[in-house]
Amino acid sequence: MSDVIRNPILPGFHPDPSIVRVGEDYYLATSTFEWCSGIRLHHSRDLRHWRPLGGIADSPRLLDLTGVPDSGGVWAPDLTYANGRFHLVFSVLDNYAYGFKDCANYLTTAESIEGQWSDPVRLPGRGFDAALFHDDDGSTWLLNMISGFKGVEIQLLDGGKAVGEPTLLLESSPAGVTEGPHLYKVDGWYYLLCAEGGTGFNHGAIVARSRNLLGPYEIDSNGPLITARDKLDLPLQKAGHGCFVATPAGEWYMTYLTSRPYTEVENGPPTGARDRDATGRCVLGRETAIAPVSWTDGWPRIDGAAPALEVPAPDLRAHPWPDAPARDDFDAPRLDPRWSTLRRHADPEWLSLTARSSHLRVTGGQSPYGKRTPSLVAQRVTAKHGVFEAGLEFDPQTVDQTAGITAYYNSFNWVYLQVGLEQGRRALTLVTSDRGRRTFEPIAEVGRKPELRIVFDGPVLRFAYRDRADWVDLEAERDATILADEHATWIEPGLLHAFGFTGAFTGLWVQDLAAEGGFADFDYASYETSE
Repeated sequence: MSDVIRNPILPGFHPDPSIVRVGEDYYLATSTFEWCSGIRLHHSRDLRHWRPLGGIADSPRLLDLTGVPDSGGVWAPDLTYANGRFHLVFSVLDNYAYGFKDCANYLTTAESIEGQWSDPVRLPGRGFDAALFHDDDGSTWLLNMISGFKGVEIQLLDGGKAVGEPTLLLESSPAGVTEGPHLYKVDGWYYLLCAEGGTGFNHGAIVARSRNLLGPYEIDSNGPLITARDKLDLPLQKAGHGCFVATPAGEWYMTYLTSRPYTEVENGPPTGARDRDATGRCVLGRETAIAPVSWTDGWPRIDGAAPALEVPAPDLRAHPWPDAPARDDFDAPRLDPRWSTLRRHADPEWLSLTARSSHLRVTGGQSPYGKRTPSLVAQRVTAKHGVFEAGLEFDPQTVDQTAGITAYYNSFNWVYLQVGLEQGRRALTLVTSDRGRRTFEPIAEVGRKPELRIVFDGPVLRFAYRDRADWVDLEAERDATILADEHATWIEPGLLHAFGFTGAFTGLWVQDLAAEGGFADFDYASYETSE
């Protein structure tokens, strides 16, 4: 049995991890932003091996993402367990631009992690990153980040409704931008764990403690619990936004957010990370890692206060899960948990595994820039090197209908290897959108059943297709780093276009701009990494 855990434990887009233990089972929820199903869940019994369970918010009753902006939607879920029920708090951002954040916080509960989850209840709060704390006396408290990052407050809840006025627990932290609060009670002390410094290369986490729930709270004078802001040579960066969990034997761990830059980070945290030429681009997005926590003089500590690729494993019996096959032949009655859909749930009205045996039928949706009914089925890119390919059958009837595969970040930044009509014939075209500026490269005429391929080769994307014969490698290459958080975060003086809080996806895309029923049947899709 291996005595180490390799980080990240959840590679690819899995930010803001919230972990809870129930008996011998560990459940980890992460942010999903504009992707469905909302609030992605993983399960482990040894903190080393994890299996995806899909998203908790899997229906419009639980979550409506229609029209949310890129990197809007579900922010920072909090998963807890108390009084025989799971409690899930999450924020939904409908807008974050022009100096406003239209944010609503919700609470849903269930007896089982599989659901059925209750109808979400709107919670009070002037910010996002809301969380619950269940005290020993049976009371439940709501933690909120105050809008404008002006501190953390707490308020009593009774039956999901706020009681009294909120109390300020922490006004700020040394690095500022205080958010992501979680509260724990250990040996008579209340410990407040918060993220600080923003979610980029200045990110970190700090701990404050108090003998009284309502404070005052003292920040650990030892400095951040974890950060990489002063260790820019580490392979893991942006460490912060964490959550504690203890094993039955009393071993403590923290899951936290981290990123793996594709290019070197030079001369300090890149204040120009929003510029297209910034170093340290993170194509895989913000991932989930884990670290053991020790207790020193009544304070939680992480070795070196830094993220590490390998950490000691807990004294738990290894519990690996069966490896998921790289290839999906679409034989199952439900969409595999590896897949996510953009802004709308996997509804039979546009997505079907039964319309044709062993095929996924995707009915075309809006243009790449539409935010109501896109038809994109994708999975997270989880390694710097890998190959995604798919076989499809597609018979476009108009120039408004296209189908193919994509390397995708958000509505502004993507590469689309598409089949469409050109002068009455099926044509393969490579379309690239770089901050909304599109370029088109005609490739070849193809038949009704082509196979398409995207190769992720570090900072480079390569492409190939097969049409009845051998694979044909294209000469065309594209810049994979336009799919990075840093490039997607697009701010001009006085104008915020988009945040980059997600990560690269690859998947199946079908468009039918006139909504005339155009569809593509995908026979298989395969994503295999070489790391």
